[in-house]
Amino acid sequence: MTAGIYAKRANLKVAMIEKYVPGGQIVNTAEIENYTGYQKMSGYELATNMLNHTESIGVELIYDEVINVIDEGNFKKVVTPNQTIETKVVIIATGTVPRRLGVENEDALASRGISWCAICDGPMYKGKDVIVVGGGNSGVEEAAYLATLANKVTVIQDQPQLTADVKAQEILRSKENVEIILGAAVNKFVLKDDHSMAGVEITKADGTIETVKGDGAFEYVGLIPVTEMVKDLGVTNKFGYVEVNEKMETKVTGVYSAGDVNAKQIRQVVTATSDGAIAVQNALKYLETWE
Repeated sequence: MTAGIYAKRANLKVAMIEKYVPGGQIVNTAEIENYTGYQKMSGYELATNMLNHTESIGVELIYDEVINVIDEGNFKKVVTPNQTIETKVVIIATGTVPRRLGVENEDALASRGISWCAICDGPMYKGKDVIVVGGGNSGVEEAAYLATLANKVTVIQDQPQLTADVKAQEILRSKENVEIILGAAVNKFVLKDDHSMAGVEITKADGTIETVKGDGAFEYVGLIPVTEMVKDLGVTNKFGYVEVNEKMETKVTGVYSAGDVNAKQIRQVVTATSDGAIAVQNALKYLETWE
């Protein structure tokens, strides 16, 4: 959306193609406290503000799925199931999706006990016991939010310590209904007779196996970049992230990339918006060579 705003303000003809909901991962975030200018707000609110800004200046929004991007030299073809768009510049800003654990009964319980969005599904667990798998920023922040709804929240982290920001950890540890289990690996999700969730089986740091009871579970165990549509361009690394230079240029002329989909150190809203602005500024310089 930031790239769209900068491009439109530069008087370019610009379209933003979105598969689901504008905003990406921030839509699923309960609270954001570190985006400059906003002391505290929900991710959905921030995404909505950004979308309203984008639409107010006339950025065209196309709800569709990009299935391929074809490099034809000066022009690129952006292919969807419904149309093929020819363009001089492509900016990849597809972000990431949550990674799964890949353990027994996970698929059977997906969206039926296992969730990847606390703000979406947390209200279903008011007064119940929930499990959060993952001790990074997402897991810790969402566990703190869930603690305001659930009877008990158990956080399971496979490392010997939480890896979230100190402030986020302090907020989580201040909740009286939170238990943190460190150095534990999830073996499988446990089913009840009616095939609903009973909890998770874990192997603890001392090697003992234990079942942690829970009515639902939320997974925050990493991210997978959404780059299937650009795999033929050869711009990704072995992990699937797009490789760019400081100008947000990929190795394909006229193709730029911004945000969490990039191979980078920090994935935050503020760095993503920065990437979008940088990508457009350099795309403008590239387009000047056409004149």
